[in-house]
Amino acid sequence: MLMATDAIGSDAVHVPVMRARILDLLGPTLESGRRVHVDGTLGMGGHAEAVLTRFPDVQLVGIDRDQQALTMAGARLKPFVDRVHLVHAVHDELPEVLDDLGLGRVDSVLLDLGLSSLQIDEVNRGFSYSVDSPLDMRMDQSRGRTAAQVLNESDPGDLVRILHEYGEEKFADRIVRAIVTERDRQPIETSGRLVEIITRAIPVAVRHKRSGHPAKRTFQALRIAVNREMETLSAVLPRALDRLNVGGRIAVLAYHSLEDRPVKEVFREACDDTAPAGLPIVPESMAAKFSPVTRGAERPDADEMSANPRSASARLRVIERVRPGSVNRQHVTKESR
Repeated sequence: MLMATDAIGSDAVHVPVMRARILDLLGPTLESGRRVHVDGTLGMGGHAEAVLTRFPDVQLVGIDRDQQALTMAGARLKPFVDRVHLVHAVHDELPEVLDDLGLGRVDSVLLDLGLSSLQIDEVNRGFSYSVDSPLDMRMDQSRGRTAAQVLNESDPGDLVRILHEYGEEKFADRIVRAIVTERDRQPIETSGRLVEIITRAIPVAVRHKRSGHPAKRTFQALRIAVNREMETLSAVLPRALDRLNVGGRIAVLAYHSLEDRPVKEVFREACDDTAPAGLPIVPESMAAKFSPVTRGAERPDADEMSANPRSASARLRVIERVRPGSVNRQHVTKESR
């Protein structure tokens, strides 16, 4: 969900990641007729604005859990107000959102995962390890535990698991021991104090060899845990696939391997038939319901990565529904066991 930001006076121009490529890939299903496009991670509305501008008959359902982002997107999309439905929800609530709007199936879905530029740059929400602020990290500030509550209330074993699984932090045990020692003295409430604890816990020699900030992995892990990002991603993927019309497409932008891995697996399974090996003819009922549109994951081109360094880790995957029927496979993750 990252965007490039170029200052123009007191305003800012936000350029969504891989905007042109996404429009081209969704074009075949959106360019004719009264189509319905779902932006399940609306953010500040950059991708949505581009879709509405290029495809003048498209109706947009924009979903986001961040009320501040929804407000900003609403202002941005005001010229298209008669074609826009904005909903405060988490993307895994997609079926309920569509049911409430009286929509059975849709023609395209976009999921732009991770943090938006708004959340990264908003200094008082605790996402950044470079600015001292209250440790919140909730994308939806109306519900759920804050990062401070997770840090101060969780069992040490749970904290180690969070740092291992969501941050791939090799020094999770050392960091958690330091966190527990410090929280026993005084609750950890700010990002600045947490950064100090993490930095001291990681060996000096390793600190200097690491690429990026010493606290990067821990902050990523906490953010993912606070917002249940892996759990909601695993839930939304099959639900989105099941609500697509034949000819409809789903595009997912991921920014790290933890996000991209389940997308890759669910898309691969959706594009495979379910017939036993060795059958000379695959029955129609067992034939794949989806077909790949991109070959693997596409990446931004060099020009985009140069203009917007935050886009460098983006990975785009797109598949298309080619047959009706439910995607019945159970994609099991650590969160759903």
